[in-house]
Amino acid sequence: MEEGGVASEARSEPRAARAARNWALGCTLMVLAAIGALVFLTSDLMDRFFGGGPDPETIATASLEGLREQNVLVPFAARFVAVTTSTQRRFGLSARKTLIMPGDVRYELDLAQLGEDDLAWDPEARTLTVTLPDVTVAGPEIDMRQIREYDEGGILMALSDAEDALDTANQRAARQSLLEQAQGETPMRLAREAARSAVERNFELPLRAAEVDADVVVRFAHEGERNTNRMDRSRDILRERRNAEGR
Repeated sequence: MEEGGVASEARSEPRAARAARNWALGCTLMVLAAIGALVFLTSDLMDRFFGGGPDPETIATASLEGLREQNVLVPFAARFVAVTTSTQRRFGLSARKTLIMPGDVRYELDLAQLGEDDLAWDPEARTLTVTLPDVTVAGPEIDMRQIREYDEGGILMALSDAEDALDTANQRAARQSLLEQAQGETPMRLAREAARSAVERNFELPLRAAEVDADVVVRFAHEGERNTNRMDRSRDILRERRNAEGR
């Protein structure tokens, strides 16, 4: 009888193990089913409220706000050299002085001027157009260590204030020359292209990260008529979000 009791107990152990495994498997299946239902419901809600994917207009407007926080973008900088010569004649004498003045200029884009009206989304062409104000020249900043001067007519400069007058005239003319060089066609074109590329990247990267298939076209206001297709819906979404965060 004792041996039979032992055999019966031995046979009951596999059944207990199988029951435990079945219970664990059942719990796992229930969890997977719950996860699947949650994913389905979440996808369905996303489809209902967001049209089945990220909204490019909202992404673009959020990118715009990020740009505006930078305030000023400096996409390009350059150094120019001005060479000017001034002459003074007094008392039958003459004096001449030549100034070589290098100066650095920055090309700035005022991002604070950008508004939501400067963004236009074309859903058919899948194209975002960004309209920028023109770049401006800041400076010149004179490199005093690199200034060179050459003069002739020391007698007149020693007997009068001719040297001060020559210095004033040369410095004024040199600054004007640096500014005119900075505003030339070639450096302005390079500065605009640098600004265009920088702004394009700021809008393209978030769109790509959200897997939105769209082209970004950046243009300057002086290049033609502005696109009047405004993104009212994205503004409303962001306004509601800001109001919700403020509560």
